[in-house]
Order: sequence, then C-alpha cells, then structure tokens
Amino acid sequence: MVSLPVLIGIALALAVVVLGRLSGLDRDRALYPVTLIVIAAYYVLFATMGGAQALPSELIAATVFVVVAIVGFRTSLWWVAAGIAGHGIFDWVVHPRLIANPGMPVFWPAFCGSLDVALGMLLAILLLRGAIPARENACASRVALGRV
Repeated sequence: MVSLPVLIGIALALAVVVLGRLSGLDRDRALYPVTLIVIAAYYVLFATMGGAQALPSELIAATVFVVVAIVGFRTSLWWVAAGIAGHGIFDWVVHPRLIANPGMPVFWPAFCGSLDVALGMLLAILLLRGAIPARENACASRVALGRV
C-alpha cells in the first residue's frame, strides 16, 4: 500500500507542473533549476534545526545538486530532470545510509523522494514533448549576454 507522504509528494509534483504550465512560469528555463536548488536546501535547513552535526555532510550533498541545477540551466534541462529524479533516489536510498540528520522529519524521505522522482519524470515528459525547450536559444543567449 502506498503511504500518505508518497501520495502527497506525487500530488505536489503534479501541482508544480500544472501551475508552472498554467501560469507560464515554466516559460522561464529557471523554474526547474531553482526548484532543484530549493529541494536540496531543505536538508541544510533540517541539519540546522537538528543541532548542526549533519550540516557539513548536508552542505556537500546540497552543493552537488546546486551544481547540477546550474549546469543544467546553462546547458540542458535534461541535467535538471536527472538531478531532480536523482535527488529522489538520494532521498530514499543514499541519504538514510550516509547521513544521520536528527532535524529531518520521519516522513521526509518518502515525501521528498516521491515528489522528486515524479517531478523529474514529469519534466522529462515536458522536454520530450517539446513543451519546454531543453536548451536556451543560442541567439537569445547572445543577446542576453550582450554579444550581438
């Protein structure tokens, strides 16, 4: 049977995508990279709340996902889709075995893991369908950087 945190995580992933599409926020390629950065930041928050002993480990893990978000924003959103889904796998498989974080709620790995995997998959579907461009238009990026 699927737990309530998993169901809520999946529902929230759907809500993020639907709201992004309906509002037009996903027209800006930054939406999903920023989402990945925020997702990674929660563990740093939990480490701070739990007494900071897990803070160094959580900062290292968060840095990896922040780098993936930035690389993905600068190159291809496929990196971001993989990073978000990868964070979900990290939530369920890696994090509980490597980092003891007493500030993290008990339900968090199931909630965040399901949200991340679902959101990563939904972003991949949007990219496959061309609803969101994986790469920024080269001409537009030259204009933005003042290289016209």
